[in-house]
Amino acid sequence: MSGELSPIDKAKFLAAKRAVDFVEDGMRVGLGTGSTAAWMVRLLGERVREEGLKIAGVPTSTRTAELARDMGIRVISLDEAKWLDLTIDGADEVDGDLNLVKGGGGALLQEKIVATASDRMVVIADAAKEVEALGAFPLPVEVIPFGWQTTQALVEEMLISMDVLGRDTTLRMNGGAPYVTDEGNHILDLHLNRIGNARELALVMNQIPGVVENGLFIDICDTLVIGHGSGRVETRDINDGTVEDMRLDFVEDDNLFRDLSD
Repeated sequence: MSGELSPIDKAKFLAAKRAVDFVEDGMRVGLGTGSTAAWMVRLLGERVREEGLKIAGVPTSTRTAELARDMGIRVISLDEAKWLDLTIDGADEVDGDLNLVKGGGGALLQEKIVATASDRMVVIADAAKEVEALGAFPLPVEVIPFGWQTTQALVEEMLISMDVLGRDTTLRMNGGAPYVTDEGNHILDLHLNRIGNARELALVMNQIPGVVENGLFIDICDTLVIGHGSGRVETRDINDGTVEDMRLDFVEDDNLFRDLSD
């Protein structure tokens, strides 16, 4: 089965495998959304089944909630949990200061709420997600449907004064209709190419009426786990200033590899 995985998918799997080691019995854990996070949920489910690990998972999207339940993980709401010990999630981009661009999967609002309600956020990614400067990946911005075109115009006007290389914005679509988030909102994708001052952009963006939240995660990630197709996994902790390198074995497991389209 491992032969069917690309090097990038193998890297995602290995990053997820390392990250689930941070989960301890009795924890309340935020469960991210996306392809890398899906590996993490599967691996957590394996620990629940095989080790009797007792955790409560707070998912960041309806599809993560469905996968978690399928894997045997107890799912609760953030209101039930109130505060989380740990959140594990992926990223679309990550820079040297562990600032992130997230929201490619459309769950940025719930992802940011859950991550900031956690003692620790662990980000899992393949090495291709590392960048010198954020912005090559389109920046998602969640906006309410009412007057979204006016909001888009205000965003484009604001970008004129920002340190970015591009200012094109597009409404994310789902077939012939606008994409709708779990919270019933739309997403504008900002094609900025390079973001010179991510902190300033994040602050100014959220002052625009109609903007609910943006996909810049500044000073939220504590630990980054980077997987490589070769089997090497690098773990960086921004608080301790430590970097750990290790190699992990890639073990085939039919329970984990079924329904790979998830």
